[in-house]
Amino acid sequence: MKKIVLSAGMIFLLATKAYAFETAAKNAILMDFDTGTYIYTKNHQEPMAPASMSKLMTVYILFAQLKSGLLSLDDEFTVSENAWRKGGAASGGSTMFLKIGESVKIDDLLRGIIVQSGNDACIVAAENISGSEEDFAKLMNETAQKIGLKNSVFANSTGLPDENQRMSAEDLAVLARAIIKEYPEYYHIFQEKEFVHNGIKQGNRNPLLYSMSGADGLKTGHTEEAGFCLTGSAVRGDRRLIEVVGGLSSNKERSEESEKLMSYGFREFKNYKIFSKGDVVDQLKVWYGVNKTVDMVVFEDVILTLQKNQVKDYHVKVVYNEPLHAPVKKGTVIGAAHLISPSGEVQTVKLIAAQDVARIGIFRKMIENLKYYLGGAK
Repeated sequence: MKKIVLSAGMIFLLATKAYAFETAAKNAILMDFDTGTYIYTKNHQEPMAPASMSKLMTVYILFAQLKSGLLSLDDEFTVSENAWRKGGAASGGSTMFLKIGESVKIDDLLRGIIVQSGNDACIVAAENISGSEEDFAKLMNETAQKIGLKNSVFANSTGLPDENQRMSAEDLAVLARAIIKEYPEYYHIFQEKEFVHNGIKQGNRNPLLYSMSGADGLKTGHTEEAGFCLTGSAVRGDRRLIEVVGGLSSNKERSEESEKLMSYGFREFKNYKIFSKGDVVDQLKVWYGVNKTVDMVVFEDVILTLQKNQVKDYHVKVVYNEPLHAPVKKGTVIGAAHLISPSGEVQTVKLIAAQDVARIGIFRKMIENLKYYLGGAK
């Protein structure tokens, strides 16, 4: 194992302060996928009208039921008159152009939701899974709670205007991250640029798919209240970023601002591996142990998303109580490393015992006690 020598004043020459970033978006967030770090935020916890970005929750539930085996891609759902009226062409919103009584495979329905943003496709999914869109909205809210969405409430499966339909930019980023992480086998659908159903070809509305190398998702939205909005993701090298922008004034502005924010994150930030799992930070003394010391090692890989090109002082402070008392079990938390940013933010890393240390027998313990009283602790 590699040994890391640390002191309270150790400095990592890692981070940098880039120019101040501004966006025309009313609400925005940029997240590093691997670390979960928020690179940029603006009103990111404010509940807002999410428009068709709400469909990401409908998709998440479909993916979950596919993965669990409750559904298969070849299963067929039937189109009700309600789904046709509320989500069809006559409604004026985005549609898959489904027909009343039509049986549609879930494989196609997913593309109708993701690529074509079909409101009718969402309602069909909702009714066939839960019996009604109202009951499906309850499932959406239950699911939101389970995956940690803090400022979201759902009234429908589509994102059609409803004063009770709200999501925050932060929640949308968290949801997008969950989709990518939990359902990689289905995620490729988000980067498909067109889909044909009932003889009608429609293109994916995500502007990043056409303008940015590595872009592969996720969902646009637009209503009068929400403005133009986007939840997007892109990969460059070994990094993935997720962004949400909302409240923009036009399709053009949405395209420009989303690309600008994503480019900023890739250009100005980088992931740095501070510790590898198993790195030895220090050795602690053990009283009454078969071994006199035990290695204190890092519990897991520690990767930080930091700005580049300018030195920042990231201090590491190791905290522990010494000596330990035997027996010591391998994997027991015996200390912590505090990574302290220049602004005083602290990230705590657990440090654990690398080995078992058994307790010495009674005779040897008597000898150790005698040594202590005669000569002090060594």
